[in-house]
Amino acid sequence: MENALRNAIIKFEQEFMGRGPDDVRAFIVRDLVVVRLKGVLTPAERQLAKTPEGVDMVKRIRQTLIAQGRDKLCEQVSDITGAKIIGLFTDIDVPLGERVFVFTADRDIQIGPR
Repeated sequence: MENALRNAIIKFEQEFMGRGPDDVRAFIVRDLVVVRLKGVLTPAERQLAKTPEGVDMVKRIRQTLIAQGRDKLCEQVSDITGAKIIGLFTDIDVPLGERVFVFTADRDIQIGPR
């Protein structure tokens, strides 16, 4: 299941953000799905990230894009896990070029379907 989640996130990033990350790791911890993406910035974003104003701009743009794709992303995670996704939290460390997603589910995914 973690590999399917990893592949879904890669596909989402490629289709919705314009490029895939260099590395993705997905973990299921009870009722959480935690995904860590490395190397997520485009070349243009890396240029912007050279200034504090650019870092803020990249963060705002990425947050806006995720907000627009949130429903699709949660639906994909729900389809894979069989659990209803009730929350999505995300942040990006622009200078590091890493993003983290944390999905919260309505039940413990490790136990299996109800």
